[in-house]
Amino acid sequence: MQQNKDIVILITGGAAGIGRAAAIQFAQGGARVVVTGRREAPLQALAAEHPGISYVVADAGKAEDAPRTIATVIERHGRLDVLVNNAGAGAILPLADADAAQIRDIFEVNVIGPSLLARAALPHLEASKGLILNLSSTFGHKAGALLSHYGASKAAVEHLTRCWALELAPRGIRVNAIAAGPTETDFLAERMGLTPDQIQAVKADEAARIPLGRRGEPDDVGSAIVALAGTMGGWITGQVLAVDGGLNIS
Repeated sequence: MQQNKDIVILITGGAAGIGRAAAIQFAQGGARVVVTGRREAPLQALAAEHPGISYVVADAGKAEDAPRTIATVIERHGRLDVLVNNAGAGAILPLADADAAQIRDIFEVNVIGPSLLARAALPHLEASKGLILNLSSTFGHKAGALLSHYGASKAAVEHLTRCWALELAPRGIRVNAIAAGPTETDFLAERMGLTPDQIQAVKADEAARIPLGRRGEPDDVGSAIVALAGTMGGWITGQVLAVDGGLNIS
């Protein structure tokens, strides 16, 4: 896989934020992109923006949706070159308040779902000598109070990335991850469940701690996704690329 033109990309959680930004960049470069999400309206809106983007309504945390999603991509396009496991779940979750359902919800979307989708995609990625690209977080390797289970799920993603890279290299499949820092998406409201006042406080605190002085934009991370799927990433596997304004070293 030498360029992004004409390749087939699957992006989970692709209707908004980082996934949406990457989908548009891929499509503008000539790729055929399939995005997934649980809500059809934003998926339809994105697909209407570019003829190279289509969608599948699917829940990244539901085991039964993984094989159906891959089968739909293959039926539609005949191949799969890049799987971007972008969908994510999280919560501000003090240990004292954590219950089994909350912990399970995080791991189903962030760990189990990507694993099952990657498994279903394996024969097609082997045929294309393709790429699995997992989305992690700065907090997958940097401690954060109240983020223990979210961070642990992303630490698992990073270790899965390294292990899969070793396991799948003989099959010609590369596996990398991007550890995204705080980014201007709806994650704090929709996934973390914070109030507007809490969101404002979190954003101010994060911007103050990021060496480059600002939170990221979706295109900052989307550009890194596109780059790793292109010629830049041809001899890169098992790596976790931090795209976080330097937060991981602060």
